Formats: sequence, C-alpha cells, structure tokens
Amino acid sequence: MRLEEIPRVGSITKEDFLQLYFKPQKPVVMERAVDNWPAIGKWNLDYIKEVAGHKEVPLYDDRPVNHEDGFNEPHAQMKMADYVALLKSGPTKYRIFLWNVLKEVPELQKDYDFPDFGLKLKRKLPMLFFGGEDSYTFMHYDIDLANIFHFHFEGKKECILFPPSQTKNLYKVPHSLITHESINFSNPDYEKWPALKKAEGYRAELRHGEVLYMPEGYWHYMKYITPGFSMSLRSWPKNPLNFARGLYNIFIMRSFDVFMRKWRGQKWIEHKNSKAIERTDRILTL
Repeated sequence: MRLEEIPRVGSITKEDFLQLYFKPQKPVVMERAVDNWPAIGKWNLDYIKEVAGHKEVPLYDDRPVNHEDGFNEPHAQMKMADYVALLKSGPTKYRIFLWNVLKEVPELQKDYDFPDFGLKLKRKLPMLFFGGEDSYTFMHYDIDLANIFHFHFEGKKECILFPPSQTKNLYKVPHSLITHESINFSNPDYEKWPALKKAEGYRAELRHGEVLYMPEGYWHYMKYITPGFSMSLRSWPKNPLNFARGLYNIFIMRSFDVFMRKWRGQKWIEHKNSKAIERTDRILTL
C-alpha cells in the first residue's frame, strides 16, 4: 500500500483548519490542540480505573463476523478495574468500543470541553475506545459518515486511513461498513489481496494528547501499539450526499443486513465476503 504520513501541526487556528483540511477533506494530526484540557494531565488507565473501576464494560475482539452476532453486540463483559488489569498484564485482543462518557461516567465530563474547530460537534456522543497491545479494529468507515476528531490518551496507536475514493481497492464487503475481515492492514498479503498494491492512503502514529481529524466517510484501521484509549467527538457530514448516505446506512442498509442474517444465516456472511473479492478483482482487471 502507498501510505503517506498524515501532516502534523502543533496548534492551529479555526480558520486554517477549515481552509487547509476540512474544505479539501484531508486528515491532519494536531499535537497540542487541547493542551488546556484537564484530561491531558489526568487521563491514564489508572485514573480510569479509579473513577470507573466499578462499571461493567462491553468487550470486543477480532473474531470473524458471525450471523448470530447482533449489530455492535459485545463478545464479553467485565468490570473496568479487571479490564485495566488485563490491559497491563500483556497483549490482549479485547477492546472497548463506543463507550458513552456522558452516560457512563459523568465525572469525566469535567476533564474536557468541546473545542472550536469551526464545526458543530455532537455534544451527546463523546465515545471512548480502549485497546490492549496488538489489538485492532477491522478497516471500516463510520455509519453516519461524520467528521471525526479522535483524541488519544496513554501509549501509542497506529492509524491507517483511506479516502472514500479508494474503496474500489479495499475489498469492501457489500451491505456493510467493513473491508474483508481476513486482511491484515499492518502487513498485507499482496498475493492474496493484489488490489491493495494500488491503494493510496495515509498513516499516523498517535501519542498521548494528540488529535487526529478524519474527514467524512474515511476508512480507518486502528491498532494499539501499547495499551491505551481514545475519545472521539463527531460532527454531521456537511456534504449533502454524504448526509443522505449516512441516513441510508442507518435506516435502510443496517436493517436489510440484519434481516438477511436472520433469513440466510452464515451463508449471507459468506456470500458478502465472496462478493467483496469478486467485485474488487473485477475492477482490478479493467
């Protein structure tokens, strides 16, 4: 894959962000955009254990998609205190996905605010994501095609992004938001997935306190180099076509996929995976 390092800035004005990154829909890492947040000095795994150790948290791993799994249904659960201990004990595949800060731990709301990047942020949807060493997400894009600001805390995290224009090279699974789940985007097998050699994207390594801006509908793969966690703030897509696609994904595509899983079972999952390969290989030969 041809991966360009995502540009980095120290801090940036609202005007420069809108002109240089939002309008052209290009990613950027902002290294000191939220240095004023109390979270920068407080948020680490020990602090999360202190304020939320009693909470039962949903856990996800990298197992293949199964027709019996509900949409975003967790694979396991445990107390946050036990999960933090697990993260510190060594590599683990278990991650926390879409954990709502406002709902679960209101105390954490005092540690951050909603920065003015020139976009209206969704104030009811600040989500936390946790992962252990070597855990990762499948390559995917978000269902609402939002503009995403991803704030990282503790340790290091690898982020690989692709713009929507590269979908043709990524083995997208139809009626879903992911690429073929067998692809290892940290070390892809180009003989098995030849279209990836043509894919042009971006890469960054996030560290504590840094913010990654991901434009509307960008594909993203996240791998935790060390245990850590991140928070995402979101803004509705400003492109009317992306807004419409987001509504389609939420109200039509997801419902159709759930129905087909119930009707055809695992054969539906296998059909979609085979179509992902078939369609991408067809484009590759054109």
